[in-house]
Amino acid sequence: MVSNLVLAFPKLENDTYEWIQSIRKSNDIRYYTVVKPHFTIVFPLFNYEIGELQMHIKNICTEIESIQFSIRATTIVKDSFSEYTDVFLVPDEGNSQIIKLHNKLYTGIIRKELRLDIPFIPHIGIGASKVAEDAKQLSNNLNKQKFCVESKITELDLVEYSYPKVNLISKYLLK
Repeated sequence: MVSNLVLAFPKLENDTYEWIQSIRKSNDIRYYTVVKPHFTIVFPLFNYEIGELQMHIKNICTEIESIQFSIRATTIVKDSFSEYTDVFLVPDEGNSQIIKLHNKLYTGIIRKELRLDIPFIPHIGIGASKVAEDAKQLSNNLNKQKFCVESKITELDLVEYSYPKVNLISKYLLK
C-alpha cells in the first residue's frame, strides 16, 4: 500500500552518520536498506491529493525555524503496529521544537490523521527486535557509551512510501 510521510533527514557529520549506520546495519533489519537515518514528523497518510499536501507543508515550513538538536541517549518503545520493540535515539535538546513541528503539521487538511492514542516521541530509529529484552540490551549497551549526536533539521521531505521503496516527492526548507 502506498502512503505519504514527512521525514526530516538531519545533516550528520560523516563519522556520526557512519556510527549510526553501523548500529542500524546489525539491528534495524526492517529499514536499514530502505531509508537513511531520519526523524518521522508525519506518519503514513493515505488518499491525499499531493498538491494539497505540498501546499500545506510549504505553508507550515515558512513559519518554522531550523531545529538544532543533541542526542545523548537511547530508549526503547513497543511498536504500536507490529511485534517489534524499537530502539530510538531521542533528542535531549531540540525535542520540544520537533514536537511543536509535528503538532503544527497535524493541522489543516491532515488534522484528523493525528493519532491521539500513540505518543509522539521524536527519534531516529536505530534498531528493533521481536524480543523486547534484546532491544533493551542494545539500548543499555549504547547508553553505557558516551556519545553526542548534534545536528540540525533544516528541511522536510514529503515522500511516497511503498515498502521497500521511499521516493522523494518534494523538499521544504525551514525558515
